[in-house]
Amino acid sequence: MLDHIGLIVHDYDRSKAFYQAALAPLGYELVMEMGDWAGFGWGGKSQLLIRGGSSTSPALRLAFSAEDRDTVLAFYDAALEAGARDSGAPGLRPEYHDNYFSASVLDPDGHNVEVVCHIPEDAF
Repeated sequence: MLDHIGLIVHDYDRSKAFYQAALAPLGYELVMEMGDWAGFGWGGKSQLLIRGGSSTSPALRLAFSAEDRDTVLAFYDAALEAGARDSGAPGLRPEYHDNYFSASVLDPDGHNVEVVCHIPEDAF
């Protein structure tokens, strides 16, 4: 089980603002800031940590869970508004499985950030 993940980012302030906006639809918020580290999560527990640095290579792929498809859409819109580049518009990805509904963006450093809902549409 994943406890947390950390990313190195080129521009700490830019990336902090990006993740605050893009992850807000998922209920994530800035829960900790210590020196050049920022932690995003909920309930006081960081699940995503970012730190300013010089190298972001190789880029990573992050995938967050969403409880419903509307949250996937809200993430995608918030991320693009916060400066992300499209990496996969919201939609079904049947190559993974029939109910894999996701959206992907590239963050300011080129990391692929995806939000996924695995729940069938008729379950809502």
